[in-house]
Amino acid sequence: MIAAERDARFREIRDKVEAEERLSLDDGIFLYDPSVSLQAVGELANFVRERLNGNVGYYNINTHLNPTNVCVYRCRFCAFRKDLRDEKGYAMTDEQILERGREATANGCTEMHIVGGLHHQRKYEWYRGIISLLKENFPQIHLKAWTAVEIDWFRFQTKKDFRWVLEDMREAGQGSMPGGGAEIFHPEVRDQLCEHKANTPSWIEIHKTAHQIGMKTNCTMLYGHVEKAYHRIDHLMRLRELQDKTNGFQVFIPLAFHPENTGLSDLKKPSGLMDLRTVAVSRLMLDNIRHIKAYWIMLGIETAQTALAYGADDIDGTVRHELIYHDAGAKTPEFLSVEQIQHLIREAGREPAERDTQYNHIIRDENDFTKWRTGESVDAISPSAAIVS
Repeated sequence: MIAAERDARFREIRDKVEAEERLSLDDGIFLYDPSVSLQAVGELANFVRERLNGNVGYYNINTHLNPTNVCVYRCRFCAFRKDLRDEKGYAMTDEQILERGREATANGCTEMHIVGGLHHQRKYEWYRGIISLLKENFPQIHLKAWTAVEIDWFRFQTKKDFRWVLEDMREAGQGSMPGGGAEIFHPEVRDQLCEHKANTPSWIEIHKTAHQIGMKTNCTMLYGHVEKAYHRIDHLMRLRELQDKTNGFQVFIPLAFHPENTGLSDLKKPSGLMDLRTVAVSRLMLDNIRHIKAYWIMLGIETAQTALAYGADDIDGTVRHELIYHDAGAKTPEFLSVEQIQHLIREAGREPAERDTQYNHIIRDENDFTKWRTGESVDAISPSAAIVS
């Protein structure tokens, strides 16, 4: 495509975005073309970001809990999983789990992000017990738990259907679901990465069911490995289609692949330019998902900051005890303080605003930071008013 044709094609896309018209598969693939100005794509994504979310950069105060790294699956992209007899394999005790909850409370966390391996010697009741133990002892903390892969495993263990598992976990105290396990939906890619775990129809059905029972979820895409632009856009369009039906996704998180210590260690990690283009294209394609997260653990702090001008409005949170991506070679810090997060958001030209897992404002006690209450939904505030200190 010559420059004049490329510029005309981009103007067509820009006109559609400004008119709030939906982009097509071909539009998305075109925006991934390296010959299309990244700055222009980023500026267009920033236009949408500010139209939806104003000048705010959202964050939360959270901790991760990975109850076990022993896993029956052997996904090629995973550096976290271990065999049962591996000296680095572990399964946390109740006391270790309670200690994590105490630490979270002492540091003012509003969320625990709970995912892990599928330990074939731990029954469903053990996983459910983790949720009930935490909810009984730390009732204010929101438990964002179990990817669709784990829910699929629980169905296998219990011989029940997805709805039963999700309703039972909700009764135990699960508040929402993370978006992990999506990877890339297209079978040409998925079969190369993780041919045995929950397939694309199962992932979609699990999230659809969660939405139907009133449980909000996140959604993700793992990019920068063996997939092509077509596969990424196909993935985004499948998420968009489900959101049209259920409106249950809260936020989309593009996850940059880290090849170190995985079965794909011969690959190079995606560049910062690819990271920013993926954030921007995601913002433009996912017109029905309000929030896009630049996950600083995977992108790196500087790229995550820049992504706040390329379509992202959220940077995740303090992220205590993250193991999965650090095991895969992430060089980012294992924790950021609230002050550090607020500083990097302000340094990027945005105004920091703390939110909870379900995108409600958090109001802190002025005299005791560990005490907090839930305020108004951030989505109930118009973008022009969405500037919160």
